Amino acid sequence: MSELDLRTAAASATPVRHVRFEIGTVLAGLFVLFLLVATVAPGLLSTIDPNAISAREAFQPPSLAHWFGTDESGRDIYSRVVAGTSTSLLIGITATAIGLVLGLVLGILAGFGGRALDFTVNRVIEVLFAFPGLLLALLVIVIAGPGPVTATIAVGLSTAPGYARIIRGQLVSIRSSGYVESARVLGHGPLRILVRHILPNALTPLVVLATLGVGQAVVWAAALSYLGLGAQPPAAEWGAMLSAGRTYIGTAWWLTVFPGLMIVLTTIATTVLGRSLTRRTVAS
Repeated sequence: MSELDLRTAAASATPVRHVRFEIGTVLAGLFVLFLLVATVAPGLLSTIDPNAISAREAFQPPSLAHWFGTDESGRDIYSRVVAGTSTSLLIGITATAIGLVLGLVLGILAGFGGRALDFTVNRVIEVLFAFPGLLLALLVIVIAGPGPVTATIAVGLSTAPGYARIIRGQLVSIRSSGYVESARVLGHGPLRILVRHILPNALTPLVVLATLGVGQAVVWAAALSYLGLGAQPPAAEWGAMLSAGRTYIGTAWWLTVFPGLMIVLTTIATTVLGRSLTRRTVAS
């Protein structure tokens, strides 16, 4: 193959990779849009009552009448998956917000509180990092008791150390930048520099970080519900549906496959969007 042929092949390969990347991002965005519609207006996606019981229709496989089949009580799985989107997504978003706020507070204290406070906060973060995130969430639930609210708080607290370390590094890097040094020379106080110059430049990475964190929070919340420590059956929540369907997994696979598929697709979609935002942020 000549050099001209190699250049032509390389030039033609680049748009293909770009198209694939755009298609993946578009598909992820469409799925997230589906999740948002299911959260805000579930009636647009399903008109069946997710809690309606019909003993005659128990354990119906997927069909045109019941797209995802029915459970042991004859409840429509598709309508329950749609109804459970609001609970699962709300838990993921709220837990991510809790983790980001706590991480931001700890990061600011470590980055601007002096050496002693920085040392103390860093030691606390390292101690929390010694526990796996899910184990730390379980510890919080053991102390506070099970339930969806407690599970949300527990997931948020368990993600805070990771956010705090990233935020602290970001703030320390921005603090030593040229425009912050110029603001100090002009006589601006520490609080004004923090609010006007440092935080606005640190918030953009936080948005990307939050997008990546929602999927992780959804998985952890579903895991807690699966263990019986979050939302409880017969609540229409993906983890609780997995827990209720595991007894019948050998005879009614659809009880666990479709809620599990929603968890997986939500994690993939938010990760794809988060990485897309990361690449665009770095490129800009």
